[in-house]
Amino acid sequence: MRSSSIFSIAAAAVLLLGGQRAWAEEEMNPAALAKALQSASLPLEKAMKVGEREGKPISAKYEIEHGALQLSVYTRKGDRFSEVIVDHRSGAVAKDEWITDGDDMKAAQAQAAAMAKAKVSLDVAAEHAVKADAGYRAVSVMPKLEGGSPVAVVTLMKGDEVRKVSEKLN
Repeated sequence: MRSSSIFSIAAAAVLLLGGQRAWAEEEMNPAALAKALQSASLPLEKAMKVGEREGKPISAKYEIEHGALQLSVYTRKGDRFSEVIVDHRSGAVAKDEWITDGDDMKAAQAQAAAMAKAKVSLDVAAEHAVKADAGYRAVSVMPKLEGGSPVAVVTLMKGDEVRKVSEKLN
């Protein structure tokens, strides 16, 4: 009895500590993001075009980072991955940093693997999703492999209403 309780506590601790970063990245506060997006004039689809200056876009998202709205585009150029921060008002590149963090690097490598099989760019996939869901705005586009085929998971928002759709990339 005592050993199963200790095991349960240890398992819970591993999930809380080890899964905390992944959980935090997946969760968003729709109300806070919706409010912050009111100041953003640059569509996600166009931000990926800006990111192309630094490499091939492999994902993009609007997020609240340190209490402020941030528009981030992950790119790949050769063997190098970068996080390109795009000014959501002007469309200028605000910052370009190499990705070296273990979790960010793993995410970038998985996204690059999916995009290596893609025939459709992420900006086009996001445009299709926005056209199919009138009144919504793309706030995130993340590629992944499903059964060996590349798809883009596009997160859309209208106000604080959130919808996720999949777009085929082949």
